[in-house]
Amino acid sequence: MLTSLYTAISGMSANGTYLSVVGDNIANLNTIGFKASRVSFADVMSQTITGIAGTSQVGRGVLLSRISPLFTQGSFETTGSALDLAIDGDGFFIVSDGGARYYTRAGQFSINKDGYIVNPEGLILQGFVVDSSGNITGTLGDLRVATTQSPAKITSSVDIAVNLDATATVATDPFTLDGNGDGVNDDPANYNFTTSLTVYDSQGGAHEITLYFVKTGDNAWEVHYVQEDPANPGQLIEAGVQNLTFNEDGSLENDNATAINFDFGAGVITPQPITFNFGTGTGETPAGNGLDGTTQFASDFAVINLNQDGYGAGFLKNLIVSEDGIITGVFTNGQTRVIAQVALAKFLSPTGLSKMGRNLYAESYDSGQPIISAPDTSGLGRVLSNTLELSNVDLAEEFVKMISAQRGFQANSRVVTTTDELLQELVNLKR
Repeated sequence: MLTSLYTAISGMSANGTYLSVVGDNIANLNTIGFKASRVSFADVMSQTITGIAGTSQVGRGVLLSRISPLFTQGSFETTGSALDLAIDGDGFFIVSDGGARYYTRAGQFSINKDGYIVNPEGLILQGFVVDSSGNITGTLGDLRVATTQSPAKITSSVDIAVNLDATATVATDPFTLDGNGDGVNDDPANYNFTTSLTVYDSQGGAHEITLYFVKTGDNAWEVHYVQEDPANPGQLIEAGVQNLTFNEDGSLENDNATAINFDFGAGVITPQPITFNFGTGTGETPAGNGLDGTTQFASDFAVINLNQDGYGAGFLKNLIVSEDGIITGVFTNGQTRVIAQVALAKFLSPTGLSKMGRNLYAESYDSGQPIISAPDTSGLGRVLSNTLELSNVDLAEEFVKMISAQRGFQANSRVVTTTDELLQELVNLKR
């Protein structure tokens, strides 16, 4: 009879722990990336009783066999931060405190004062870094982005397409830079059309170049390239001339593209050669149809395309994270560059991981060693930017478990009460 007391106590203890697990799940209902736990019960080894009819077994109670997390997918919440990341599928983010590595499903990341991508506890997100050429390497390390810059690129070529009005008259005066001495070419008698563009020197400095189109014959034009004199600000100098010839059907015959040397002053590459490509003419090698760029039709002058390959230096403005974890920086000069790639880890037995608190897990003997790879490879999930994974706790299910644990505890307490009454009757037999 005394055995039933200890059996009931084991039931009260097990259901009390069960209630603690349910309470922990409910408490973390709004914890990002939290994985609910479940309790597994097992009966205690039975006591064997030998009687006339043979042997019988009487149970000795219940024990908690295991408390394990459920790594089912949680729902997703859309956010406004590109560094809010969620894993759609298997895997864990890898974070480090400078020594030990931890694993988490919570993807609330931000940039700290030193430029590292960190979680709310200050642990640094780990990923594959890039080399000096911008290629992703297989080296796992701390992800740092805030000090990244986009260096300037010198202008070396310009692609330009215009339509030059075939009805324009041949210029009557020789081309001059300054018709009346005011530093501006404002004499329309010595050119037909004009346009301008901005180019960049070797340090990213912007300079304006003006193109003057002068008709010199029925199907012949000159392009004069004019810039500001670096030695005399406000004054103009001509850097060079380029000849354009056209066919009778208005197609470009040859643009005679050669590098024009510009002088942008001391401290930068001087002279700076820039090639102006007006399209592929029919008389060039390789030959084109002459209509893929500049033309000479009897219609108004129009700039169709004007594009140069240089840009100034830029600073990091925004981050974009793709589904394969590649972090791309968007810079103030309009350029983009791959900065790093988020790495994910997978375990053969994730339920064997050790809970460390703060949404962190640690590798254990039971979990095995991590398999580290890029997202969306090796069975790992994809990374979703501007997204957070919510807790996978089902509140309705937890309330049902809570009721079950409560009733189990109450029933076992009644066994204690009943056994006590029986023992009291047994003691009263002597009276």
